[in-house]
Amino acid sequence: MLQAEKIAQAIRILDETNLDAWLLFARETSEINEPAWRVVAPAGVVWQSAILLTRRGEKIAIVGKFDDGAYRASGLYDEVIAYTQSIGDALRGALTRLDPQTIALDFSKSNPAADGLTYGMFLRLHDFLKDTPLPARFVSADPIISRLRGRKTPTEVNLIRAAIATTMQIIGETTPEIRVGASEKQLFDWMQARVTARGLEYAWDKANNPIVNTGPHSQPGHTPPSARQVERGHIVHVDFGVKQDEYCADIQRVWYLLREDETRPPQAVQRAFDAVVKTIEAGARFLKPGVLGWQVDQRAREVITRAGYPEYQHAFGHQLGRTAHDGSTLLGPRWERYGDTPFGVVEAGQVFTLELGVMTDCGFGVEEDVIVTATGCEFLEEPQTSIWTI
Repeated sequence: MLQAEKIAQAIRILDETNLDAWLLFARETSEINEPAWRVVAPAGVVWQSAILLTRRGEKIAIVGKFDDGAYRASGLYDEVIAYTQSIGDALRGALTRLDPQTIALDFSKSNPAADGLTYGMFLRLHDFLKDTPLPARFVSADPIISRLRGRKTPTEVNLIRAAIATTMQIIGETTPEIRVGASEKQLFDWMQARVTARGLEYAWDKANNPIVNTGPHSQPGHTPPSARQVERGHIVHVDFGVKQDEYCADIQRVWYLLREDETRPPQAVQRAFDAVVKTIEAGARFLKPGVLGWQVDQRAREVITRAGYPEYQHAFGHQLGRTAHDGSTLLGPRWERYGDTPFGVVEAGQVFTLELGVMTDCGFGVEEDVIVTATGCEFLEEPQTSIWTI
């Protein structure tokens, strides 16, 4: 079970970060998403529930009666405690018995994957643990979750590769559908039908997946498709990713519809595409264990601006895994909106997207998925190095 791999990894990270315990505290997980919960839990919960992992290796789940069966059957925990009326006594008793000097909770100013503890549940913790020294030991679990979500196990890497392969297959199937008169909405619906036929989910909000753009007046970004139709001389751009077996892909590709008198894209389009590819390749060469996220982004910005194009208004790359934006370390600029994430250290086993775009008379972008290795990075799909012409 993948959760067993991640629990073992979490315990190693607790020791590495010199933190005594990690406490996950959640309720109604079908309604309120706790991003870290399903990383180390076999199922969701209804009542207030806790998972407690320690650097000594203790693994405890405290869940409501009727939720406990799945937790016992999973074999993930040394102890599963079921309660009926209140979790308070069981939670307080377990923490008092273990007496951790640091208790990591899921809150973070910068990392949404580590910010799953709601304020109401934080207040309940204080209620349950009042008159004890335990609340004074609360610290952020961001150092744990950033590493846990970022360092992909071999099982996770294989699941990501499979999601990427399916995404690329659907993109390949889409090429014959890109023709004069096809609308953004028609291409969007066609790709979504391929996802439905495979029984899959989406790497991000279904309403904006895929993102489809054609022509100079198409609105870039996370917007629904329009009725705008493909014409000769148009670029068609797609940003697309499926979620398969709980893991995601995130890829951008670009096509150009040749005018009747053209045998290749116009020079302006080709030059812009080449600059984007060159920038992605330069960022990939610089991406290796030990560099900081902002340093990779800075290298990419230097390449694209030297080619005569403006800086892109987003990060060069983000981590990929259980969500399209996974982990914490960001290959992004040191802007306030990104918090501490650009200062994260790149590590082997992290999976990133590398993405950027430029505006010509038609805007487009390219996005590749890579895994960091011991000495550099490896592309997880065949990168697009030439414009696909139709």
